Amino acid sequence: MAEEPDEIEEEEGADAEGEQPSKRRSGRFLIFIAVGAIVLVAGGLGTAWFTGLLDPIAAMLMGTEVAVEEEEEAPSPESIVFLDLPEILVNLNTGGRKPTFLKIRVALEMPNADDVAYVETMMRRVLDTLNVYLRELRIEDLKGSAGMYRLREELLKRVRVAVAPAKINDVLFKEMLVQ
Repeated sequence: MAEEPDEIEEEEGADAEGEQPSKRRSGRFLIFIAVGAIVLVAGGLGTAWFTGLLDPIAAMLMGTEVAVEEEEEAPSPESIVFLDLPEILVNLNTGGRKPTFLKIRVALEMPNADDVAYVETMMRRVLDTLNVYLRELRIEDLKGSAGMYRLREELLKRVRVAVAPAKINDVLFKEMLVQ
C-alpha cells in the first residue's frame, strides 16, 4: 500500500513568505528593464556630450555663445585655374584577352594660380601615378556613370597625393575613349 505523508504539502510554487515566484520574478524583471534604460540614456547622453551635440544646449543653459565653425568659402570663379594634362594612352588589364586601350584627356581644377607652377614641376610624378593606376583598370571598371564617378574620385585622390601641398579641387574629363 501507498504511504501517506504526515505533513501537508505546500502548494507548488509558493515560498515560505507566501509570495508567488512569478511576482518576485516580475519585480526583478522590472528592475532589470529600469537599469537597462538608465544605462542606455546615460550612454546616449555621454556620446552626445563627447561628440559636441550638447554644446548648444549647454551654452543656452549657461547663457554663453557657442562659436560656430564657418565652412571654407568657395573660391570665386575668377580665381579658379584649369591646367590641362597631356593625353594619356594606356593598355587596360584584359586578363589575356584581346588588347583594349584607354585614351583619356583630363584637366585639373585649382583654386588659385599660385599652385600652377608647382604642379607643372610635379607633372612627371602626376603622369606616372595616373599611368600606373589606369593600366590596372578593367573595362568593367569604366562602365556606366558609377564607373566614371569612381574613376574621377580615384584620379583626384592620386593627383592630390602627388602634388601634396598644392590644392586640387577636381579632375575634369575632357575626352575618354575605350577601344
